[in-house]
Amino acid sequence: MSGTRAAIRYAKAILDSALTNGAAQDVYNDMASIASTIEGNEELNTFILNPTIGVGVKEAALTEVFANVNGVTKSLFHLLFENKRFEILADVASQYKIQFDEMNGLEVAKVTTAIPMDSALEAKVSEKIKEFSDKKITIQNIVDPSIIGGFILRIGDKQYNASIANRLQVLKREFSN
Repeated sequence: MSGTRAAIRYAKAILDSALTNGAAQDVYNDMASIASTIEGNEELNTFILNPTIGVGVKEAALTEVFANVNGVTKSLFHLLFENKRFEILADVASQYKIQFDEMNGLEVAKVTTAIPMDSALEAKVSEKIKEFSDKKITIQNIVDPSIIGGFILRIGDKQYNASIANRLQVLKREFSN
């Protein structure tokens, strides 16, 4: 079973458990904290991914590092311990956030731009978003100078590429034909 598919299944199970216990928002906050902590801490990430460290040690360490998390979140640590799957913890946390947002009618639009977005570009992107989705959208701006200009909009599995780099690729293909 691939890591992402497994992470989605774990996230759905934890979301169901959190809903049953009336703790979905608390667990969401825990998952956001876990995802950003693992992403921002190379040592913790290496520790979690290290196959030579026993799963019991990992569960104990994570329970200590995230001592203030909800009981449902702690049950995720135990589930990953039982199934020896701690390497997917960050993915599970990210997938939980996605599932929770979808359940609440929220969607994240990832907008890649060559420079940080200004209000004019944000207005253009917002207009394009309305063509893709009628949900409440949160815009996440990713800066990537390699796209040269314009923007790339990704919502879920849909993508709209209005970058200069993409236009140049299209022209290059047309000239080579």
